[in-house]
Amino acid sequence: MSDSNKIRVRFAPSPTGGLHIGGMRTVLFNYLFARQHNGIFVLRIEDTDQNRYVPGAEEYIMACLDWCGMHPDEGPHTGGPYGPYRQSERKEIYRQYAEQLVQAGHAYYAFDSTEDLEAMRIRFKTAQNPAPQYDHSLRMKMRNSLTLAPTEVKQLIESGASHVIRIRVPENELVGLQDMIRGGVNFNTSQVDDKVLLKADGMPTYHLAVVVDDYLMKITHAFRGEEWLPSAPVHVLLWKYLGWEDDMPQWAHLPLIMKPDGNGKLSKRDGDRLGFPVYAMDWKDPKTGDLTRGFRELGFLAQAFINMLAMLGWNDGSSQELFTMQELIRKFSIERVHKGGAKFDYEKAKWFNHEWIKRLSPEMLKPDVKKILEIKGIKVDDDALLERIIALVKDRCVLLPEFYDQTKFFFEAPKQLVTEPIRSKWSLEKAAFFVDYCLLIQTPGPWDAAVAESIFKNLAAEKHIKPGELQLPLRIMLVGDKYGPPVFDIASVIGREETVKRIQYGIQAL
Repeated sequence: MSDSNKIRVRFAPSPTGGLHIGGMRTVLFNYLFARQHNGIFVLRIEDTDQNRYVPGAEEYIMACLDWCGMHPDEGPHTGGPYGPYRQSERKEIYRQYAEQLVQAGHAYYAFDSTEDLEAMRIRFKTAQNPAPQYDHSLRMKMRNSLTLAPTEVKQLIESGASHVIRIRVPENELVGLQDMIRGGVNFNTSQVDDKVLLKADGMPTYHLAVVVDDYLMKITHAFRGEEWLPSAPVHVLLWKYLGWEDDMPQWAHLPLIMKPDGNGKLSKRDGDRLGFPVYAMDWKDPKTGDLTRGFRELGFLAQAFINMLAMLGWNDGSSQELFTMQELIRKFSIERVHKGGAKFDYEKAKWFNHEWIKRLSPEMLKPDVKKILEIKGIKVDDDALLERIIALVKDRCVLLPEFYDQTKFFFEAPKQLVTEPIRSKWSLEKAAFFVDYCLLIQTPGPWDAAVAESIFKNLAAEKHIKPGELQLPLRIMLVGDKYGPPVFDIASVIGREETVKRIQYGIQAL
C-alpha cells in the first residue's frame, strides 16, 4: 500500500481528566485496526476547550498508552508530517475555514450575548418546544449577520465586538452516513441546531476542529463513541460545505460501555459507588486533590486490561476469550463490533487478570512482584529464588498485590499463628511427632519437597497418625495461616533450618 493510500486512524482525547475505559477501548480499536492494515495511528490532543483543560492530563494520557504498549506513530510527543498535533497550537488554521464557510453562505456571525441566549430559551419556550435551540426556526429572531444589515455586521467585526461563527444548518434535509458498525444512518436537519464552529476567543469547537484536522491529517477511518452520533450530521455537512466530501473518513460509532446492570452509561460515579475502577491508571485531580483509583494500581496486568477491553462489545465469532495483542491485531474486525452497549462486569475483568497471571511466566511477572514486595519492605536479590516462588503461587493470585500475602512467608517467618483451626485437635502425641520430625530432617543429605514429604509420611505411618491430621498444623507453623501452595514445596524453598525453626516455634505456640 502506497503512503497516499495508507490507512490513517486517530485517537483524539481532550485533556480534561482521567482516561475512562471507554476512551481506552476507543484507543485500542483504532490501534488494532491501524496495525492490522499496516496503517498509521495518530494521537491528536483536542485541547480547544481551555475552560476544561486540566494540567497533567495530557501526560497522564501518554502514560496510559505507554502502559498498554499502544505507541502512536504520530502525535505531539513523536512529531509527524501533519503537525502540530495539539489543537490549541492550530488556532489560526481553523479561522480561515470558518470564514470560508461564512463567505459561502454556510455559516454566519452571531453577536448574541449570554443574556440574549438565556432570554431566547425563556421567551420561545412552549409545551411543544420545552428547550428552544438556536436553529432554523429561531435564527432569524436573533442578533446575527443574517438579521443585521451588512454595514452593521462589518462595523461590529471591525470594532472587535464579541461574536461566534455558527453553521447554517438547512431546514428539513436528509443527511446520511454509512457507519461500519450500524450501516446506513440518516438524520433530518430539522432536529439539528446551528452549532457554534468558532468561539468568541477564536478557538474552534469540536465540530469544526475535528473535520478540519481529519481532512488535513488525511484520516481515513474515524472510530469514536456512539455519544457523538447526534453530532454526525453537522460533521457530514461540514465535509460537504468545505468541498471535501470525497475525502470524508469511514465512520464507526462504537457502542457505549454500560453500568453492570445495563441501565445507562458507565461513569466514574458508578465505580466509586460500586467499588471498582473505571480509569486505566490512578488519576489525582490537581484542583481537588481527589484520587481516583485505576486498573493498573489495583493490580491489573496490561495484557489482561487490553484483553478485557477488546471483549467489551467485540468477539471474533468463536468461544475464545483470551487474546494476546498480536492475536487481537490479527483477528480484529470492526464489523464484528456489536451495535448494542456492552455491560461492564468487574468480576469478569478480574477473571481476565487471573487467567493472564496464570498464563505469564514467572520471569515476566517478576518485575511487578519485586516492586510489590519492595513496597512492603521485602527486598529480593536472588532472581532464581523469586521466580521459583512465583511459579508456586501465581495460580492463586487474582490481582498483583495478592502476591505479597501469597509469598511473604517465604521471606520472613510469620509473626503470629492462626491456631484456632487446629487447637481443639492438638495433642501431646502430635507435638511429639513434630519434635521427631525436626530431628529427622536435620540429618545431612539432599533437601527438596519430595524428601520433606517422604520423611513426614514415613514418620506418620510409624506413629500410626494419619498424615492429613498433621499437614494443616505443619502449614500453619510454616505460613501462619491455612493457605498457600503445597506445604512441602514451602519447606523446600525456605530450607531445612528455617523449617525446623518455625516448627519449634509452632510447638511452643500450641
